[in-house]
Amino acid sequence: MTTPDVQRRRPGAGILRTALRRNSGAVVRGTVLMGLYQAGETAFPIALGLIVEHTMQDRSLGSLGLSIGALAVIITTVSLSWRFGMRVLQKANTTEAHRWRVKVAACGLQPVARDVGLKSGEVLTIATEDADQTADIVEVVPLLISSLVAVVVASVALGMADLRLGLLVIVGTVGILSVLSVMSRRIGSSTREQQARVARAGAKVADLITGLRPLHGFGGNHAAFLSYRKVSTEAKHQAITVARVNGVYAGTALALNAVLAAAVTLTAGWLAYGGRITIGELVMAVGLAQFIMEPLKMFSEMPKYVMMARASADRMALVLAAPPLTSPGRDRPAAGGDLEIDGVSHGTLHGLRFKVHAGEFVAVAAYQPRAGADLAAILGANVPPQAYDGVVRVSGREIGDLSVEALREHLLVNPYDGEIFEGSLRTNIDPSGTSGMVPEAVEASLLTDVVALHREGLDHAVRDRGANLSGGQRQRLSLARALAADSDVLVLHDPTTAVDAVTEQLIARNIAKLRKGRTTLVITSSPALLDAADRVLVLDDGAVTAEDTHRRLLATDEDYCRAVAR
Repeated sequence: MTTPDVQRRRPGAGILRTALRRNSGAVVRGTVLMGLYQAGETAFPIALGLIVEHTMQDRSLGSLGLSIGALAVIITTVSLSWRFGMRVLQKANTTEAHRWRVKVAACGLQPVARDVGLKSGEVLTIATEDADQTADIVEVVPLLISSLVAVVVASVALGMADLRLGLLVIVGTVGILSVLSVMSRRIGSSTREQQARVARAGAKVADLITGLRPLHGFGGNHAAFLSYRKVSTEAKHQAITVARVNGVYAGTALALNAVLAAAVTLTAGWLAYGGRITIGELVMAVGLAQFIMEPLKMFSEMPKYVMMARASADRMALVLAAPPLTSPGRDRPAAGGDLEIDGVSHGTLHGLRFKVHAGEFVAVAAYQPRAGADLAAILGANVPPQAYDGVVRVSGREIGDLSVEALREHLLVNPYDGEIFEGSLRTNIDPSGTSGMVPEAVEASLLTDVVALHREGLDHAVRDRGANLSGGQRQRLSLARALAADSDVLVLHDPTTAVDAVTEQLIARNIAKLRKGRTTLVITSSPALLDAADRVLVLDDGAVTAEDTHRRLLATDEDYCRAVAR
């Protein structure tokens, strides 16, 4: 997104309002219970003052017992209201954080990509830390209101003893909040910058983990480490800045609260010395001056947490409010069908035209690897239709007119670098658990040897990104997943580059056999796959320059022979 930060704040504020509205019941219950807690805490020094006042006048065991009973009621109210109030608020906080995590994750997993401008590691940080901090608003608001209740009750009680004491608390509280509200803005901006830097560090880690094997291969470990160290150091310095600002904020709040408490205590002592308030009112004032430190501390810290929640909500809005890269249609293609590329120009492709008839097995030999990648990206709907010239038709319908869900069900594009997920062989082949072709897919991709190696068979555990599998095993596992999907139209991009020639030959025959009667397009330079295809399209300089069977092209086209012969 390119809109300025000022314009992006509204979605963040809307997220906070949604969180409060969705948890309004819990917020109300938590506010009432925490208000009872703070009122009970405030009532304790007030009750002590009254006990001292009346016990000195009426020295009886009955008055003492009544006083002890009143204190017991107050203590019980304080204990139960705190326990159940925090239980309600923390449950709502945790539930709301879960909702936002799921929402951000669902947004990132939508078939249509969004114009976010963030890396996957940054989105991960938003889906975890920012979601948690945004949900804190559910807990912050009730605590803020309950702290205000304590300050109001204390002010009223002190004002009833002497108006000057009540006014001192009110004026002091307003002054403290005015100072701290200015400081909290600095915390909000610093926190926003820190979250962005931490997210960038997380994105760098994700990139390094993805490219760990290639880095080991060409010895780029040290350079990659230095790159991450630079990003991490920036995040560290910003975190230190935020900690310093938070420390100054907390220290200022504590000092101002202590000054107010001391002022109330000294003023009450001066009034008692002059006979303007009684000893019981002095005890109450001193007790309230000590007690008011806690709600004032909480009350003064809340603006900081509000700003942190707002900063996190603004970052979540980058993902949730980002517009989709394309607006898909609602039509569905007919079953079976063909695949047509009509005058497509994008990247290295220039007016590309060809058609794969229903049930045909066609191979594309791309002399420039980038052209093959561009073609796979367009067929996989990774490039919006409006971003390239020409049209792609599936069963006679343009891709732009089809819903993404229908397109994915009908046309499957398996990239050369298909991801492997943590789980088992079975869950990687059939993630939804609904495929009826898992055994056939395992056999066709020659994954049978991997299954036979392990006692658990298809339930053998697979580590994150297939770390416990070789390159060839990962590629065959990805191929098995594509075949098990049994889509009407299947596009394979370099499915056998990591396997030996003998295995490649067997896999090519198996694919042709398993996909017989189903539309299949393979983008490859493999002689085995090219030979297994019904016909081969030669893709050179972004256009089809030749078309025939693999063996005829070998016999008649020297450029083709040099490009694919091994």
